[in-house]
Amino acid sequence: MSANRQTALVTGASAGLGEEYCRQLAERCDTIIAVARRADRLQALQAELAGRTRLVPVVADLATVEGVTRTVEALRQQGPPDILVNNAGFSTFGDFGRSVLEDELQVVRLQIDATLELVRAAVPFMRERGGGAIINVASVGAFLNMKQTAVYGGCKAFMVSFSRALQAEVASDNIRVQCLCPGLTRTEIHDTAYFEGFDKARMPAELWMDAAPVVAASLAALGQAEVVVIPGSLNGQLAREGLQQQLQSLQ
Repeated sequence: MSANRQTALVTGASAGLGEEYCRQLAERCDTIIAVARRADRLQALQAELAGRTRLVPVVADLATVEGVTRTVEALRQQGPPDILVNNAGFSTFGDFGRSVLEDELQVVRLQIDATLELVRAAVPFMRERGGGAIINVASVGAFLNMKQTAVYGGCKAFMVSFSRALQAEVASDNIRVQCLCPGLTRTEIHDTAYFEGFDKARMPAELWMDAAPVVAASLAALGQAEVVVIPGSLNGQLAREGLQQQLQSLQ
């Protein structure tokens, strides 16, 4: 993977971590394929990064077959990609037994199905080019008991397991796989209608991080061997405690 003239594809690029990935990748990529549902946000980001990188906006809903198809086509036509960032996601909040099943299935389609399809499309190109990087954005919740966000937590646990196995498969192809597991991050995920009833003020201030240092930690760790990257010492402690509880339950 060349240090210059790289191409990246970033999903969920209109806000939060995805938007921040685009900003920070602009320093190393000539082209960024930015995928999100909100065209106006993508256009604003395109204008912001003009002169630093060529941002190609792709308006697509990755929870739909049409949206994934459009994104895979953009990956083929505007790529091939050196870096793939699977960041798009959302969560419901509440008792799963009282939830709207279609909403929960949308969480799965976006965070698991779309990720698998994009990775499957990108890996052959990366192998042919002699390397690449795949960043799958999960959550420290992958290691915790995610009461009231059960499907989201399950998807993130899948992402950790999948990323580790994928790295074992593609390591000899010079493809780096990372699973980023941030904790509470100041993005828009908690401000949607799905999170009605969630009070951010009840969460300890020291657990919150801004998007910029989370993305910086992710990109800085791309050269390291560890697949799972957990920004923030407190988040690392939470993950270790969660894993310890799981081990104790097996005794």
